[in-house]
Amino acid sequence: MKKVFNFLRSMRFGIILLLLIAACSVVGSVIPQDRGAAWYAQNYTSIHAYLLMLGLDHVFRGWFFITLLVLLCLNLSLCSILRIRTVVKSGEKAEEKIARLPDAVKLDAEGVSLLKEHLQSLHCRETAFGDATVYSKNGIGRYGTFITHLAILLTVIFGAAALYSPTVIDQSCLPGEALTMEDGTQIEVQSFHIENELGDLDFESVLRVALPDGRVSDWRPVSVNHPLSFGHYKIYQQTYGTAGSVTVRNLSTGGADDFTLTESCFLTSDGVNGVWYEALYPGYLRDEDGGFTLITSTSGSYTDPVYQILLATDGEYTPVLAFPGEDLTVGEMEYAFNDPVEYPGLRIKRTPPLVNALLCASFVLMILGLYITFFLQPVLVKTDPEGYIVGGPKPETMRMELGLLLREHERDKEASSC
Repeated sequence: MKKVFNFLRSMRFGIILLLLIAACSVVGSVIPQDRGAAWYAQNYTSIHAYLLMLGLDHVFRGWFFITLLVLLCLNLSLCSILRIRTVVKSGEKAEEKIARLPDAVKLDAEGVSLLKEHLQSLHCRETAFGDATVYSKNGIGRYGTFITHLAILLTVIFGAAALYSPTVIDQSCLPGEALTMEDGTQIEVQSFHIENELGDLDFESVLRVALPDGRVSDWRPVSVNHPLSFGHYKIYQQTYGTAGSVTVRNLSTGGADDFTLTESCFLTSDGVNGVWYEALYPGYLRDEDGGFTLITSTSGSYTDPVYQILLATDGEYTPVLAFPGEDLTVGEMEYAFNDPVEYPGLRIKRTPPLVNALLCASFVLMILGLYITFFLQPVLVKTDPEGYIVGGPKPETMRMELGLLLREHERDKEASSC
């Protein structure tokens, strides 16, 4: 049991966990997450079954990754929090140990007095051991590794909170429109396209975020694996769609309205006559006899879009296929079919402000711990009526400083005697 405990608190176990977490993070970054089985079947045709079976479509929510985080927290807790008493006692034992050591440098009473004055000017902590006095400088340096381990532990905890605590909303938004969140934040879509000018798929939106406190982001492009971060929000390009676009004009009054159609609906002015919009297809193939075979799915933009509608006239319904640029007139209403509108499906994550603040604080604490560990190494100086000795993990700088002080003192004495 003791061997298991020692392994759980060992640096080797911690490094193994960090490497496994790093490997999972790479996999989760390379393979887009949470896209749905159909998406993986389409984009990873030969291996999608293995990806889904191993849970690589949701690495960061899988039991394996969460278990690694829990074990890392356990390792860091055993390495830091449970060792604080040992760290405190080690400092006390180090002072007691150096107090028993013989002097490395012999001094007269004047030299000892000068040495003590100098150590006091450095604001060293004094501890008396009989005739000896131990001066401790940078005592906080003993806690450098403890603070660093604690900061890493807090970073893992608050990082996990930032990963698992955000509220997640999947929402579609048409270009030119805006989504309003519960806290009043507005996310506006300026434009979206499935393909770029070269005909390559890029699924790019251009978004702007306006926070309730008045801060407004610039218009920023958002694409797969390139989210927009602003305030407490992170917005991902999650999916996409193509909507029909119809302009309805009243021939008698001249009025007109534009409609963007994402689902079946009835466009009518009197409830009887009008156009039933049923579906929009990405393309078609002409048959030898002059008919049409509709293409029901595509991975890019709609190259030859076709509107499937029912023309309603005095209670009678006539199936019709309409193409962009065509107009249909029913009574006094004219229906103009436009080019389809491409729109994004966004995944919107909002992390609680406190979690972000605590995560930033843990990073600051980690930097502080590393600074203390490497630049504030503890130094001990024992003095007694006969001389002194310097100890600590890296006593060379203090030895040199005190040596130069005493040599300069000796030169001053020789100069004054002459």
